[in-house]
Amino acid sequence: MDTTTLSASAFKAPVILLAGTVDDDMYRDFRRQLTEATHENRVIVELTTLGGDPEVARMMGEDIRFRSAMNPDHRYVFLGKAAIYSAGTTFMSFFARHNRYLTRGTRLMIHERKLAKELTINGPLTTCIATVRATLHEIECSIAIQNEGFANLVHGSQVTMDEVLQRAPSNWYIEAEEARTLGLIEAVI
Repeated sequence: MDTTTLSASAFKAPVILLAGTVDDDMYRDFRRQLTEATHENRVIVELTTLGGDPEVARMMGEDIRFRSAMNPDHRYVFLGKAAIYSAGTTFMSFFARHNRYLTRGTRLMIHERKLAKELTINGPLTTCIATVRATLHEIECSIAIQNEGFANLVHGSQVTMDEVLQRAPSNWYIEAEEARTLGLIEAVI
């Protein structure tokens, strides 16, 4: 497995270019480009995003994780440009730490998942309890998924889970050089 730090010249022609909201359209574009990159030994994925759907980010990340496991002779590298917020940071967390790069001045943003839901309780009491429990289970499962992503992000870095859990509720912005110093990424180019 190649873990050498890449120079800026390695990023002159990324194979996968993504910009905008992490959503179903981005996922389709990502899959198309990923499929076309099957012959590449080094797949550079360049992303700029202000965020989006965390489940789409996880699907994209799982595609990277799966391809990395199936093709150990291929290197999948993340390049974040300008802004890697929210779902973009989730996607980045699926890349091995030595394959994460940011351009100068790029900002990562880490935050907790958000939920907007109205809970209506109406009916027989046992049904009311089931409705409340279902919502509680949804929240608990979302927290577990969120924390798995946080654990992936900080693995091999100097950032602890406690620090992420403390800072994420108020949107933690991290500049590229700080991310490098913290060990969240390999290098700034």
